Amino acid sequence: MKDLDITEVARRSGVPASTLRFYEEKGLIASIGRRGLRRLFAHDVPERLALIALGRAAGFSLDEIARMFAPDGRPRIDRQMLAAKAEELDRTIRTLSAMRNGLRHAAACPAPSHMECPTFRRIVKAAASGALGTRRKRAPQPP
Repeated sequence: MKDLDITEVARRSGVPASTLRFYEEKGLIASIGRRGLRRLFAHDVPERLALIALGRAAGFSLDEIARMFAPDGRPRIDRQMLAAKAEELDRTIRTLSAMRNGLRHAAACPAPSHMECPTFRRIVKAAASGALGTRRKRAPQPP
C-alpha cells in the first residue's frame, strides 16, 4: 500500500491537518518522510487515528492514549486501565441519570415553588454536599 500525504490522511480520517501535526508532536502518530513540504504517513495511520478517536470518545487523555501504543506503533492496551475507565463512566452515568431524573421531576412538580418540593430540596442538598459530583475539590488551605 502506498504512503499517504497529510492532505490525504486529513481527508480520509476527517482529522484536520493541524490536529495531525499536534498528534505527531505528542508522539501519537509519526510521519515517515516528506513529499515536497507535505508530511507522509504510513497507510495504517487512519486506523490509528480511529483508535485515538475511540479513546478520546471514551474520555481518555492524549497521554493515556499514547501509552496504549507500543514503541513500534501497535496497540498495547492495558485492560486494567480500560476497566478503571469503565468504572469511572459508570459513576458518571449514575450521576447524570440522577440529575436527569431530578430535572424531570422539577419540570413536572406540582408544588407551588421548587423550594417547597421535598424532592427538589433533596437534590439541592445533594448538589451542595458534592454528592452529585458538581463541586470541585477545594484547594489546600495554608497552615
